[in-house]
Formats: sequence, structure tokens, C-alpha cells
Amino acid sequence: MKLDAPFYTEEELDALYETNPVEAMRISREQHLLRTQLARAVPAGAAAEPPARGEIESTLEEARRILRRDGGDLEFAELAGGVLRVRLKGACAGCPRAALDLRNVVEALVRRRHPQIARVENVY
Repeated sequence: MKLDAPFYTEEELDALYETNPVEAMRISREQHLLRTQLARAVPAGAAAEPPARGEIESTLEEARRILRRDGGDLEFAELAGGVLRVRLKGACAGCPRAALDLRNVVEALVRRRHPQIARVENVY
């Protein structure tokens, strides 16, 4: 994805949609993804110090309770350079929805509590 892509207004996208609907949809999707990435970026005022392992494990415990409802689980693997690595276990290991749960449940919860963590990854 290009990070220097121009943002089109709704009016510009509507006008483009009249002449080239496929291109308008592609641009609209790219803009949405870029806005999502920008929203996930660590705020300038966020603390540079990584959270303590105990704080992260406390947050992960809450995510574990959610995953256990469907027979899944996770464990802390490591925290390095703003990237939290966890290991999905139980029903989550090999589940086609595991990537969605990792992003929408675990990463969302962790990033809300610890904005200095840039992303959460699964390790095997």
C-alpha cells in the first residue's frame, strides 16, 4: 500500500464512480485501509517504554477468557520492539478465523490498553 496516496473527497469519489466505478471502489478501499493504519499508529505522546510483562499478561488473561468461550487459548511468547508475539492454542490453532480473532480481539484489547505496542503476531 502506498503511504503517499492522495485522499479523495466523497464528492471526488462520487464523480469518479460515474465514469469508472471499479477505480472508484479500489481508491475508496485503499483510503479506508490507510486510514485504519494511521489510526493504529502509536500516538506521538505515547510512552516509549514498553509495558511490564505482568501488565501485558493481565491484558492477555482477559483475551484468553474471550477465546476460551470457543475452546481456544493463547500464551505470551515475547515482546520485542513494540511487537507482541503470542501463541494461539486449543481450537484457535489451525482455525480459519484465528487471524480475525487475533486482530479483532487480542490486538484490539492489547493496543487499547498499551498503545506503545504496534501490533500482535502469532508464533508457532
